[in-house]
Amino acid sequence: MTTAVFQAKVPEYRARVESKMTGFIADCVAPGTRLEEAVRYAVATEGKRIRPLLAYATAELLGFDPDITDYPAAAVELIHTYSLVHDDLPAMDDDDLRRGRPTVHRAFDEATGVLVGDALLTHGFELLATAPVDDRVITAWVRQLAGRAGAAGMIQGQATDLEGETRAMLLGELETMHRRKTGGLIEVSMTMVAIAAGDTAARQKLAAFAYHLGLAFQIRDDILDVESSTEKLGKPSGSDLELNKSTFVSLLGIDSARRRMQQEYDAAIAVLSELGPGAAGLEWLASYIVNRDY
Repeated sequence: MTTAVFQAKVPEYRARVESKMTGFIADCVAPGTRLEEAVRYAVATEGKRIRPLLAYATAELLGFDPDITDYPAAAVELIHTYSLVHDDLPAMDDDDLRRGRPTVHRAFDEATGVLVGDALLTHGFELLATAPVDDRVITAWVRQLAGRAGAAGMIQGQATDLEGETRAMLLGELETMHRRKTGGLIEVSMTMVAIAAGDTAARQKLAAFAYHLGLAFQIRDDILDVESSTEKLGKPSGSDLELNKSTFVSLLGIDSARRRMQQEYDAAIAVLSELGPGAAGLEWLASYIVNRDY
């Protein structure tokens, strides 16, 4: 497989995960309610779906069943969406726009925003439990995803991010924060597929790839927050500066931040070289992440 072949499959993979998410919501949320409307609003966006795409690219690398991959791909995206809904709340970043539309708490209300996030988080784990795989795989999935999304992972990253609004952070602190807040879900998107495929060696290499890719992803986000427009980003540009947050740009400067992003990207690609030509999809996604303009 080549990067061009994977790129051609991207719309299909995005459609797969979106169908899995909306179908599961139809089974779990009471129809015709305000909550159902708000949950569908949160999920039905023009998201990049990078985490599910990483899952499908990993499945291609390992020759694994895409029908099974649908479950971790959708679960991670549901939990990622929950994190965005909660991050946007007035108690957190207090954002008005997300992916070019009013945030959930602006389109509905703050309490509904909290409930939508709670529902998406819960549904993500429930979806994993319905996968047609051995119970031991489900247990391993739940343990790993909970670890990356929980208090030792993404939630601690967000807590540190909030602390960063009150003081300048050191570069090492910033890196640790983003490995938890951004890198954890990127990692688990791929390693959950490796768990199901029973490939321990690939799982270790994918975790190393994610270690570098997560930082490259975040540095690109920080650069875009400075250089891009609200229209392109689909959310307010310059919001990190307005909140006085420490970022790779504020700590390193724009040119050094770009160099650091390139270093992380190069390190990620070096790991992929150990996985062979089947990693072309992951290679395409790594390039997309560091070259995207929103």
